[in-house]
Amino acid sequence: MASEDLSAPLGLGKRRILRLPFGLMGVGILSVVATTAAIWMGVVNDPFGGEPVAVVPLENSVKGLSSRDIEVVEIRPSLEGDLGPNLRREQNNANLGPRYNLQASEGGDGPSAGLLINPDPRVSERSDYGFLPRISSDGVRPLDAYARPFSSEFASIPKIAVIIGGLGLSETGTQNAIDSLPADVTFAMAPYGSNMDRWMQSARTKGHELLLQLPLEPFDFPDNDPGPHTLLISLRPAEMMDRLAWLMTRVTNYVGVINEMGARYTSTRPSMQYLLEKLTGRGLMFVDNGASSRSMSAEVAAEVKAPFSAVDVVLDAVPREDQINAKLLQLEGVARARGVAVASGSALPVTVRQLEVWSRDLEERGLLLVPVSATIDR
Repeated sequence: MASEDLSAPLGLGKRRILRLPFGLMGVGILSVVATTAAIWMGVVNDPFGGEPVAVVPLENSVKGLSSRDIEVVEIRPSLEGDLGPNLRREQNNANLGPRYNLQASEGGDGPSAGLLINPDPRVSERSDYGFLPRISSDGVRPLDAYARPFSSEFASIPKIAVIIGGLGLSETGTQNAIDSLPADVTFAMAPYGSNMDRWMQSARTKGHELLLQLPLEPFDFPDNDPGPHTLLISLRPAEMMDRLAWLMTRVTNYVGVINEMGARYTSTRPSMQYLLEKLTGRGLMFVDNGASSRSMSAEVAAEVKAPFSAVDVVLDAVPREDQINAKLLQLEGVARARGVAVASGSALPVTVRQLEVWSRDLEERGLLLVPVSATIDR
């Protein structure tokens, strides 16, 4: 034992922090681990190679397509809530939309090019009330003959259809709508309007697609009465057909009908099935006005394979500028989320004015205005 250890006070002797044999072993182990880790990270291509992987072969080219034909489409989240029967998940209406190759053209340029201004004899038949729509012997429907042509070149662009109803009821309001709104806005003609043929020809000259408003029974009928010849669920078939014939002869050159009121009628399956079968047999589409959450029109239309669309947003339930603008923003959101959206409104001056302003730069915002017939096949 060294003399320093004997002379040191008790408990205060020198402590050996590191004993040489164990220190050399620790340094050696650490060096081996660090060297192994460095070599593994530098040499191995996939440090996480033990995790599951999936390999998908990608073709370098697709026959008939070039790189400029391929677009990147944004994936957007779906919207919550009930936004109308237009947004049902499954669509069974494939290829029910208008066939543009069967249209007859009256020539001319501008927005009305290719649109028939006068009734097409192929899809018209005379009745006691006037001209009824019908399917021609070679399969041409009024939907084919009177639809506004629509190009599907930009298939990925969100599309919006706008229907303005009540045309023919007010001369000033009807003329204002025809003069102010873009040609792709669809007009719904009221069966009780005056000078219907005049307004039809004026609208078609400006390039608009037309619908006929069809009064259907509401829940509180007759306290709330859509008008004479309203279709009721209590009518016998003969009386139902007589009223329907009267309504369908009020105007010509329309692609289909949209219900006016009708919450009770559209929620009654047998009545809706009967009506949609008759309309489909006449070559017409049906548009649900979206006012009733109990409507069975979408479900029945899929069963009978009827050309169908439906309103998602009613623009002027509250006819104020701020409320209409808010509804237009909601409409854009539906279109961006779902790809297609349909709106309806009336020919009120405030509605027409806000729509005219809103539609000016619609394409610059990445949206496309289309006629309602273009929303049948999704």
